[in-house]
Amino acid sequence: MLAAVFVSLFSCGVLAQSPAPAHKASAWKRYCHPNEGFCFKYPASWNMLGEVFDGKGVVVAPTQTEEQSLWDEITVAMVAPPPQGDEEGLDLNGVVEQAAAGMREAGQNFVTLQRQDRTVDHKPAQLLKAQYREKSSGRDWIEELVFIDGPDNEIYSVALKCAPQNLARLEPVLKGVLASWTLLEPEPPASDESTPQSPPPAKSSPQPQH
Repeated sequence: MLAAVFVSLFSCGVLAQSPAPAHKASAWKRYCHPNEGFCFKYPASWNMLGEVFDGKGVVVAPTQTEEQSLWDEITVAMVAPPPQGDEEGLDLNGVVEQAAAGMREAGQNFVTLQRQDRTVDHKPAQLLKAQYREKSSGRDWIEELVFIDGPDNEIYSVALKCAPQNLARLEPVLKGVLASWTLLEPEPPASDESTPQSPPPAKSSPQPQH
């Protein structure tokens, strides 16, 4: 492709003698969830659309001309809380199967395009990439979801949902979000050493007896 570009420039006689300036990398913003402890970066030109999963996640998207329900978007959320007591929480395989079942129910012509083990922020993760036609709108979608195993057996997700023709343009953004995704380290408990302690009382010298 680069060769074709150079040939075209030469044929038009507009090839500059000096090298072209390098393109500046697009600016990204950082977001940290106030309660669930995950952070990620997304393009500064994108919009924060709001919360999902009962406030446990957010949706970001570029501005688009269609109605918002048809927008391409990326969702970042905690999708399965830590198990409580003796209950058994979902593992990565269980969450992936649950997500696939939800897409099959909402759409038709469901096809799994890719399923793969990953690592995100040094944590085990699984990728599910699928395509289907949404029953309610007739819209073809590709969803690329990455589920991440947290330290307390909670599970997070980073998910791209887009029209198939936009995947090549938006997949690099998804990779950037995943590369920046991290969990905040919990703050250590306050140490008692910060409180000054009073020195023990001085012992009185024995008095001589007469």
